[in-house]
Amino acid sequence: MSIKRYGTVQTGAGGKSLPFARAVEADGWLYVSGQVAMESGEIVEGNIIAQTHKTIANVLAILKEAGYGVEDVVRVGVWLDDPRDFWTFNKIYQEYFGEHPPARACVQSSMMVDCKVEIDCVAYKKKAQ
Repeated sequence: MSIKRYGTVQTGAGGKSLPFARAVEADGWLYVSGQVAMESGEIVEGNIIAQTHKTIANVLAILKEAGYGVEDVVRVGVWLDDPRDFWTFNKIYQEYFGEHPPARACVQSSMMVDCKVEIDCVAYKKKAQ
């Protein structure tokens, strides 16, 4: 089995090095680390709508880089800072995953950075032999 890591050299808020890969691929499985609404090492300003779109865009960019698409996502984990954002988040989420809904967990959680949402996922794509 081979393991491939994506984005092992990355920086977060304040230019700090992040000690994890953006994603790791093994035997057709892609594990995408939790993504937030970060751009150029800083959280983007905005409400749950803006941050959800940016967070999902970051997840989709990693999937694309690794050769996966939204149709390959089998599970998504979601952390919301404020449970009152749940229905607004769901509306936006459905725009991206509506035709290919994966299994999902969504919980309220205090965040490690000043953001409103964090998303991770697991995707699978059978690799050519």
